Amino acid sequence: MHAPDLGYFDGARATILRLQNADGSIPWFAGGVIDPWNHLEATMGLHILGERAAAEKAIAYLQNSQLDDGSWWGQLGSAVPIDMELHQFTTDGMDTGHKVRDTNFTAYIASAVYHHHLIFQDLTYTQNLWPCVEAAITFVLGLQYDEGDIRWTARDPDTPEEDSLVTGNSSIHKSLGHAIKLGTVLGHRVDHWCVARERLGHALAHRPERFDRTWGSKARYSMDWYYPVLSGALDPTAADERLNARWDSFVIDGFGCRCVSDEPWVTVAESAELVLALMASGKTEQAVTHLGWLDRFRDANGAYWMGMQVEEEKFWPVEQPAWTAGAVLLAHDAVHRLTPAHAIFVETDR
Repeated sequence: MHAPDLGYFDGARATILRLQNADGSIPWFAGGVIDPWNHLEATMGLHILGERAAAEKAIAYLQNSQLDDGSWWGQLGSAVPIDMELHQFTTDGMDTGHKVRDTNFTAYIASAVYHHHLIFQDLTYTQNLWPCVEAAITFVLGLQYDEGDIRWTARDPDTPEEDSLVTGNSSIHKSLGHAIKLGTVLGHRVDHWCVARERLGHALAHRPERFDRTWGSKARYSMDWYYPVLSGALDPTAADERLNARWDSFVIDGFGCRCVSDEPWVTVAESAELVLALMASGKTEQAVTHLGWLDRFRDANGAYWMGMQVEEEKFWPVEQPAWTAGAVLLAHDAVHRLTPAHAIFVETDR
């Protein structure tokens, strides 16, 4: 599989730039919800495409909206309503879902800033972002339990559950690694972050009882399956065993990765992240194959649909989120080494 020219991604580029608001924010869909994680996933797509001004506008949006405790408000994906007749996201009732100060959303700023640093090598810009990153990571680690796992959100009236998420903690583990690298580059002491990351990695690898303690298991979600592999918290043997154990539950040959094990719904972002997990576990040939499957989700202009109901071979929902484009770009970069940041999500750093 040959590396594509960046022109191949003009549809993805157009998707992200079209959705970006004047204040720099990148919503799920026009006029829709904004959460920091998906906003930053799209932002890193802009980095890869060389759209530096738009990307820095996106990061500035988070600088300007960061709360005093280092976090951001965000809305959970499960709260985004879908018009079942149009099969599209809708703003109807969108404001009824409460917002949360999610630890995973908050930690991801470290990944995006480190990604920017690797590609553009602008030390002054990176230094200016350090207070934002430091405040975010301080917030996140303030919610780490003694057992090593990290609470899913801040303790607000709408989020009373004392619990942790496998996917969220896995992503935080990766972001902590990026925060540590940023601190090292800038000459800051980050030893305490290293210790916290080791404790979190131990919980992910050896303390499964720490997750989903107060709500039903989320094991039906593919992200809970592959994200611990992508996180780098598992040793190579454990990573292989985890991927092999439920491969047939989640992967539909020729299409990609299901969102949930019990529905024939393949989602492009999950499929792209599985490519990253395969690269992280040294399965390059499989990663290349799976990356090729994503071509079937492109429209005539090269933009990517969110997913497909495979049994009917219908795109569903009829949406092309900016973060889907960002995930595909990150997967292509990991496989084809398009930028100096190609290894950011596939280096295990155990």
